Amino acid sequence: MASVYILSLGCDKNLVDSEVMLGLLNGAGHSFTDDPSKAEVILVNTCAFIGDAKKESIQAILELARQKEEGCCRVLIASGCLAERYKEEILAELPELDAVVGTASYDRIAETVEKLLAGSEKAVRVFDDQSRIPAAQARILTTGGHYAYLKIAEGCDKFCAYCAIPFVRGRYRSFPMERLIREAETLVSGGVRELILVAQETTLYGTDLYGRKALPDLIRGLAAIPDLRWIRLLYGYPEELTDEMIDLMASEPKLCHYLDLPIQHAADSVLARMGRTTTKAQLRSLIGKLRERIPDIALRTTLMSGFPGETEEEHQENLDFIREIRFDRLGAFAYSREEGTAADRMKNQVPVRIRKKRRNELMRAQQEVAFAKAASMPGRILEVMIEGQVAEEDTYVARTYMDAPEVDGYLFLSSSEPLVSGDFVTVRVTGARNYDLMGERTDESAE
Repeated sequence: MASVYILSLGCDKNLVDSEVMLGLLNGAGHSFTDDPSKAEVILVNTCAFIGDAKKESIQAILELARQKEEGCCRVLIASGCLAERYKEEILAELPELDAVVGTASYDRIAETVEKLLAGSEKAVRVFDDQSRIPAAQARILTTGGHYAYLKIAEGCDKFCAYCAIPFVRGRYRSFPMERLIREAETLVSGGVRELILVAQETTLYGTDLYGRKALPDLIRGLAAIPDLRWIRLLYGYPEELTDEMIDLMASEPKLCHYLDLPIQHAADSVLARMGRTTTKAQLRSLIGKLRERIPDIALRTTLMSGFPGETEEEHQENLDFIREIRFDRLGAFAYSREEGTAADRMKNQVPVRIRKKRRNELMRAQQEVAFAKAASMPGRILEVMIEGQVAEEDTYVARTYMDAPEVDGYLFLSSSEPLVSGDFVTVRVTGARNYDLMGERTDESAE
């Protein structure tokens, strides 16, 4: 058996695949190390969503390939989106690799490693049809054990003009509800207290399997798990959000009043070129409905700058929308030209420096909103989940229902009583520092 080092790049959905591969390799008897110089097998689970992600993946492969000379590495494998997207040329372009494993084949990692270690095969390519759903497997969590991502579907049918995901991950495929409930029960029995539902698009869950949007049914099933405290929903496309789903968020106490609505742009002209099916008026209406029905809801979104043909006036519409809607959380990224997409063939490509300049302007506008919202928080009573402790201090790091891991802010509180990750405590917010909050424990009831 071999020692294995895994580097997982990209999104939380890719992280779930990495955790499954860890579980499979563990089940096959392999051990793990966080030091690549001591690893006999190195696996890079790559990302290829935008240009910067591809560069990061390639750089990581090349840097880790040095361990073949400087360390113990005998086998170097690339899996994930970069491997899938460039499956025809990646082994020739990166001869340092011993194998590539596609996005529908990650559950075949243990047998692939066994073949390579035995020396029976070289330059192994493992790719299955993208309609395949890998078998359910036990995972080794890398998130600390108190929260976990639950991937409920694979692929996407939207074919937005800028996005290569349908070509990399295949068409939309929901995972059977019974499988997801069993996986969630296993995770919760192992200490998970928050499940974060992810997919390329969560709101379409079940349409391919059950002929209807079954996300509310899935959430009700998850909420019935006794020791689960929070359910968080990411990547809900606004045009697919139903009144049933909104009503469930308002009424189900375990479902966080938090929603990620990736809208990409506010100008109708840009949305049409992107192949998106919502308009600014529809977005305004939906957000108004959400805030009326769930007054304390935290809304996150993503905006893109510099889409082909974007004018200064269209960019201004994005800025105005940020200031008007006042999203609680917002991320912005510059358009990345991706070969094979419809946007790649469009004329009037915006220069990279302008894309980046506009992205920075979007983030500055959101910073003003976010800092003002944080400054209005003192006095609120909230239940928070402990994430960890500041080294050598009695200060703890926590998240509120308004904060998803890695992408949102934190709340810092002092406690003379020891706390551990995954504990839930009630705090009174006492102050704000940029995106983050400060608080103190209280016996008062949370809102």
